[in-house]
Amino acid sequence: MPFRYRLQKILNYRENQREEQRLKVQKAQAAVNEAENNIKKNNQAIVDTKNGMRSADPTLYDYYDKFLKHLYEEAERLEQVRQELQKILDEELRKLVKCEQNVKVLEKHKDKNKEIYLQEEKAEELKQFSELGVTRFFRKKTENQQ
Repeated sequence: MPFRYRLQKILNYRENQREEQRLKVQKAQAAVNEAENNIKKNNQAIVDTKNGMRSADPTLYDYYDKFLKHLYEEAERLEQVRQELQKILDEELRKLVKCEQNVKVLEKHKDKNKEIYLQEEKAEELKQFSELGVTRFFRKKTENQQ
């Protein structure tokens, strides 16, 4: 009879949870990367605006200052968004580690049970061979006596 792990359904469920958590981590990582890209774009807009201000008419300096102030405020907001997304990513990673641990525990348990099963099978096989040897011995002994 082949080995059947009695907790296989639970192991499959935990593996599915782990895969779902991996997808969540990937989505959270993508969101953090997108936030970082937005920050880079905003920083580039600040640099471009400063360079444009140098070659602009002095009467437009007031508008450039207001726009730069807006870009700096936007940079602060984007950084806060990135920090919040990073916290979410860290939490999802923590959950993923927990899921990984749950799966590893059951896999280890399954391996131990399989080893025990194989040892029991081996012992049963040896017992059968021993019984066969005993019956052959007695059969030959009775044949020799006859």
